[in-house]
Amino acid sequence: MQYLCLAYYDPEKMAAMAPADMQALAAQLPAKDAALAQTGGLLWSASLEGPQATFALRPRGGKPAVTDGPYAEAKELVGGVILIEAPNKEEAIRIASLHPAATLGESIGWGIEVHPIGTCSVKTQK
Repeated sequence: MQYLCLAYYDPEKMAAMAPADMQALAAQLPAKDAALAQTGGLLWSASLEGPQATFALRPRGGKPAVTDGPYAEAKELVGGVILIEAPNKEEAIRIASLHPAATLGESIGWGIEVHPIGTCSVKTQK
């Protein structure tokens, strides 16, 4: 089964973080990312641009209306996305727990939300 994992953060807490603390946190990321990749369950990983680059589409009068900013009003924002594959929930938890946002950055609201994927359509290459 595949799982979409959303990595969250609190932008206000991140902005308030001292530069030295941010550098210390960032220095830990390569080892965490390598451990995640070594599980064999990581299919895809990406960091997302900040809210200033985000836009949303919502239906309005049968047409998509585009607005700037995060798609949902929330204190925390999605900062990264990973796609993993695991045979069961327990293994998905083990793999997702290796992502930096599952163990680091507690002071800036990091966290991981794991969504089992029910159906998936894939664009074919031409």
